[in-house]
Amino acid sequence: MNQTRLFAAMALAFTTLAGVAYADELTGTLKKVHDSGVIVLGTRESSIPFSYYDQNQNVVGYSQEIALKIVDALKQKTNMPNLKVKTVPITSQNRIPLVQNGTIDIECGSTTNTFERQNQAAFSNSIFLYGIRFITRKDSGVKDFPDLAGKTVVTTAGTSDERLLRKMNEEKRMNMTIISAKDHAESFLNVTTGRAVAFVMDEPLLYGERAKTKKPNDYVVTGTPPISENYACMFRRDDPQFKALVDDTVAKMETSGEMARLYTKWFTQPIPPNGMNLDYPLSQQMKDLFAHPNDKALD
Repeated sequence: MNQTRLFAAMALAFTTLAGVAYADELTGTLKKVHDSGVIVLGTRESSIPFSYYDQNQNVVGYSQEIALKIVDALKQKTNMPNLKVKTVPITSQNRIPLVQNGTIDIECGSTTNTFERQNQAAFSNSIFLYGIRFITRKDSGVKDFPDLAGKTVVTTAGTSDERLLRKMNEEKRMNMTIISAKDHAESFLNVTTGRAVAFVMDEPLLYGERAKTKKPNDYVVTGTPPISENYACMFRRDDPQFKALVDDTVAKMETSGEMARLYTKWFTQPIPPNGMNLDYPLSQQMKDLFAHPNDKALD
């Protein structure tokens, strides 16, 4: 073997050994992704404008763009520029089990970080802060939560809002009839068809449903928020390598101004599929989050 071939063989051997050594250092989701060559994202079908299908049945949205930034960071971390991305549609009811059993690796949508859920999954730095409110017809005569007493109200099954609403109904003896719909689109349909007087949910999601209607001015988002909550990306517990990568990616987006630009794109400008505009300006609460990223639950 001549000297050139010897050096080439030695370089290949070193690279191979280094790759093996590096792979051995990976744990949890990073190792799973490295070994399989695939990252699996859980995505929502109608959580506008966070994670939803556009007119071409592609997943788009504020949270989806954050997820893809995390994928880019994964590609760099694992030195796998051709890492494949697989998406799996999820619902409010099955998202935690699908994270726990390994069907999906991470979910960036409209999932609330709560102390209770932290016993089941891990959460990233917060990506959105909001209050719980409701949407109703302008002519319904309903303006705040006490006005819902004795009325039919809808929310989405498997959400923290559903638990909040049922607890409120019981503790305050409001005698509401509560409908639990499969997703946010179905929940709001109950309001537009008159089956329910109000849809209780996270404020930004209500603005998303309102923007989809042919006559958005017929509906109003109202109610004094009983609590404030926060969205975060969700993934498996006890995975410090992956959490560090996800948190670092989110923090850099927030402190660099990239997240504020992303917010402007999805909440204050026309978005797919039909150019609707949520007209939902950035709050001071969100500005504070972007300045000081953290992974705290608020409940």
